Parts: sequence; C-alpha cells; structure tokens
Amino acid sequence: MEETTTKVRVQYLGLVKTYTKAGQDDLALQKEAPLSQLLEKLAAKFGKPFDPEVYEPSKKEIKLMFTVMVNGIIIGQLNDVDTKLKDGDTIIIMPLMTGG
Repeated sequence: MEETTTKVRVQYLGLVKTYTKAGQDDLALQKEAPLSQLLEKLAAKFGKPFDPEVYEPSKKEIKLMFTVMVNGIIIGQLNDVDTKLKDGDTIIIMPLMTGG
C-alpha cells in the first residue's frame, strides 16, 4: 500500500523559537505537499506572532527578516514556498543572519 502522508521535521531557530516556544516539531502532511501547506499549518498552530511576523498565509510569503531551508538548501534556490516536501525532509525556519 502506497504512503499517503509525508513526515517532516521542522526546526525553529533564534527568534522563531521564541514565537513557537519549541525547538522542533515532527509533522505529517499530504504526500508531496508544498512547503506553503506546512507553513499554513504552522501559522494556524502558533498564531501570533508567528502569523504574520514569519509567514502570512494570505500572501503565501516568508517575511523578509526570516528564511526557510529544506534539507540545508535555502528555498530561494529551490521552488520557494511551492517546493514539494518529501518524507524525511528537515525544514529549518530561522531569522536571517546579518553581520557587520
């Protein structure tokens, strides 16, 4: 029987961890769900300040102060929020690093 769900691990770093009050979550999604579906699920789960500070579902966008990586690759190098997630993927949501 073919799997109908995808299990992913989400890690929260920095300010995002303060918003979620958790270091990580293991979540199940529909098979080949886009990243936007995961982010919508997180926005519903955590509410404010995660939504709208990190991700605003109505606009389907990650706010400029934050970045998301799937298996160590920044989503801008993939298919952004339309990136299809696979079983066992690790997603990291964190503030952008700045220096000077």
